[in-house]
Amino acid sequence: MDRDKRQTRLKKAILITFVLAAANIPFILVSIRPTVTPAVAEQQMPELWREPANIATADLFNGPWGAGHAPDPNATYSFVKPKLHGNSPGLTVRDPKGLEWSVKQGGEGPTEVTLSRVLSAIGYHQPPVYFVPAFALERDGSIEHTPGGRFRSKLESLREMGDWSWQQNPFVGTKPYQGLLVVLLMFNSSDLKDSNNTVYEVKPPREGAARWYVVRDIGSALGETAKLDAKEGDPDLFERLPFINAVHNGFVEFSYHGWHQELLTKRITPDDVRWVSERLAKVSDAQWRDAFRAGGFNPPIADRFIRRLKAKIDEGRRLADNDQ
Repeated sequence: MDRDKRQTRLKKAILITFVLAAANIPFILVSIRPTVTPAVAEQQMPELWREPANIATADLFNGPWGAGHAPDPNATYSFVKPKLHGNSPGLTVRDPKGLEWSVKQGGEGPTEVTLSRVLSAIGYHQPPVYFVPAFALERDGSIEHTPGGRFRSKLESLREMGDWSWQQNPFVGTKPYQGLLVVLLMFNSSDLKDSNNTVYEVKPPREGAARWYVVRDIGSALGETAKLDAKEGDPDLFERLPFINAVHNGFVEFSYHGWHQELLTKRITPDDVRWVSERLAKVSDAQWRDAFRAGGFNPPIADRFIRRLKAKIDEGRRLADNDQ
């Protein structure tokens, strides 16, 4: 074996060792706590979640921002810059009106739009996101037809203020915070990391708050959960994998194999799961189909995901407080 091959193998071995070591750092070292008192958290709750007036009337195809904020699928967009971070390909483009859009291509885009619709329907804030299957792109003086994906607009009324931490924020331990984690687990989301969480300054205030705590970049879901290379948008995996393993000592044990298990272990109760499951149960069959249609899923695949999600919701609603 020549020297270059030996060095390459050594580098791979070092990387694998580092990843395995990082994966096994005891989560008890992570401090998970609210940053404010319960009374203040209650006052700030509209920044994370508000009780929907009527879940059954929510538009899960156009989303909370409506059709008026959707990108024009027939427009020609101008290339601004490539996407430089994350696992999915993408780019930033500008539409003919001068509005910039972050475009995420690849398999995560459809899942992100669908999950965003469901989160908004049950009271969690979401930025305007839409799925466009393909679009015309002007770059270097020529026009090309390129694969589409998730389009997220960069509105002046939503100013990004930075990330927020799953471990330390005003809402740790509250029902909406716990419920948000449960919804992500129902969708088999593997990307529970702070860099996917964004605080927005909202001017003028919208949905009862001038500041939003938002979970976005949520496309790594509807497949398996894993620390590395989790496969998303796979109905075979999603149908096969369990949701809840047991209830032990008053806490739910989830079948989750992704990062940050400290957020879940001995922290979420059956009542937390039932709380959010009852809200999800109010989403109608037509609304579920609209949410998946918004993400560009074909109906037979969407129906498979919906059946499994509804089974998980029923499982959550039936969850007993006693050990199983």
